Amino acid sequence: MATGKVTVDGETVKINGAKNLLEVVRRAGIELPTFCYHSELSVYGACRMCMVEVEGQGLVAACSTPPADGMKIHTNTPRTRRLRRMVLELLLANHERECTTCERSGSCKLQQLARRLGVTQVRFGQRDKRVPVDNSSPSLVNNPNKCILCGDCVRMCKEIQGVGIWDFAFRGSRTRVTTAFNRPLAEVGCLNCGQCVAVCPTGALAVKSEINLVWSALQDPDRMVVVQVAPAVRVAIGEEFGLKRGEASTGRMVAALKKLGFDRVFDTTFTADMTSIEEAMELLQRLETGEKLPLFTSCCPAWVKYAEQFHPELLDNLSTCRSPQQMFGSLVKKHYCREIGKGPREIVCVSIMPCTAKKFEARRTEFTTDGVRDVDFVLTTVELAQMIKEAGIVFADLEPEAFDNPLGVGSGAGIIYGASGGVMESVVRFLYGYLTEADEVGRVNFYPARGMEGIKEAQVDIQGQRLRLAIVNGLVRAEELIQRLRRGEVFYHAVEVMACPGGCLGGGGQPVPNDTAARLERMKGLYRLDRGEQLHKPQDNIFVTRAFERWFGGWANARTHRDLHTRYQPRRALSCSIS
Repeated sequence: MATGKVTVDGETVKINGAKNLLEVVRRAGIELPTFCYHSELSVYGACRMCMVEVEGQGLVAACSTPPADGMKIHTNTPRTRRLRRMVLELLLANHERECTTCERSGSCKLQQLARRLGVTQVRFGQRDKRVPVDNSSPSLVNNPNKCILCGDCVRMCKEIQGVGIWDFAFRGSRTRVTTAFNRPLAEVGCLNCGQCVAVCPTGALAVKSEINLVWSALQDPDRMVVVQVAPAVRVAIGEEFGLKRGEASTGRMVAALKKLGFDRVFDTTFTADMTSIEEAMELLQRLETGEKLPLFTSCCPAWVKYAEQFHPELLDNLSTCRSPQQMFGSLVKKHYCREIGKGPREIVCVSIMPCTAKKFEARRTEFTTDGVRDVDFVLTTVELAQMIKEAGIVFADLEPEAFDNPLGVGSGAGIIYGASGGVMESVVRFLYGYLTEADEVGRVNFYPARGMEGIKEAQVDIQGQRLRLAIVNGLVRAEELIQRLRRGEVFYHAVEVMACPGGCLGGGGQPVPNDTAARLERMKGLYRLDRGEQLHKPQDNIFVTRAFERWFGGWANARTHRDLHTRYQPRRALSCSIS
């Protein structure tokens, strides 16, 4: 661990284990500009925006230079200012400058730094060749003309998700970030997780918008439009309107949705409770037979696709439960519609999700009946915020409103689905109440499941049954755990896997910055909501238990398996043939 002191613009700063000069400079209260630096990823040092002058060494990249005792660092000299402006001008010259119509306008890091550093004109000509935009993915759009070659997406996909969809190709001025064999996104092993979008500083990678499709549905007088909202959305959407990270905006969000014209506003926590009950009963059945263990959760569509592509041998271990999003769609199109005298084609089901992979999940053939999708459209948190702004709704001035019944009530166990460990804790809450003989079981908080660690392990004893559990977020860590299972180094009865760091609250459709600090605050917000809920365990939700009885004659039976469960098949990671 590095020790000692350095001088930053005349101020003495302790090193205290800092890995690079950038960390030291930030401790001095100076925010150096960066494009390619992310504390969660490896150091790349390509953009050269963080250059500083070190006495005796000259210009160095702060992100890749380790501190040493006695260094004298200068961050704001004529040379560093001139260099940063030159770098920005060169990036802008090679960048498509249709800023007013760009998805990232207003939140584009290139745009922000150009304004901050006073770059008002570019002395170099624009790029002379335009590369086609890739719209093939149901979740993401790739516009190479806006790429600045920072490599953030490349490292995120390799180092956090372990898939490596993106990489650099060609050399010199022809260098670009692309997929294997330059194939469209829909033809390679992309998981649709959107983490590349979360770290992209420009609009080169963006979420594929379904806003106009939803507007069309809302304006169709012959169709009823219902919407479900995922737990992680309520603690993030406020960031788009200047509220604090993690601040719950549930009531104002519901009010905004009703003003937008949605006929019914429901809560995905309702079917999160259903998922917990069905998954817990499935686990009990497997424990009884000793087969298909460990049980892997199947709520995360990016994880499911990863298993289909890279670990088809584990598909029998995946829970057959649909995700809460798809359970909700099935309830609406197969049961709720009958109660209100509608047919499935007369109802449009819209999801508001923190996750870009949910767009892909909604289009899976497993979730289509007679040509009708269970979930018609999926909007991300940011897309919903865009609709609210487009409609001119002043979010901060809205009076809070409640979700509609009967699908608008969820327990605290459903709310924490948005955090890594939330699914597992919800299942534990159900099992503890279901298996314990006491007439009244109080609150059950399973703290070992909580937190941002990549792999969490826990044991819980319920009525003499000791369960070994694991919780994973980030697919590199999931792969690590799978290999340990293969080698026989560990054994678990159940494993929760979420592709995105921190779980759904760090999904690719959440507001930027979508970094560790933001995820931690959102996680705290979810647990605050959980503490305030009177309904604590999934079975505490009388609306859910009534729905099971009314529509299925109980839980965990043949009827629930028909409408609330599914199975997955192996798929190729590269669907094109290479000649």
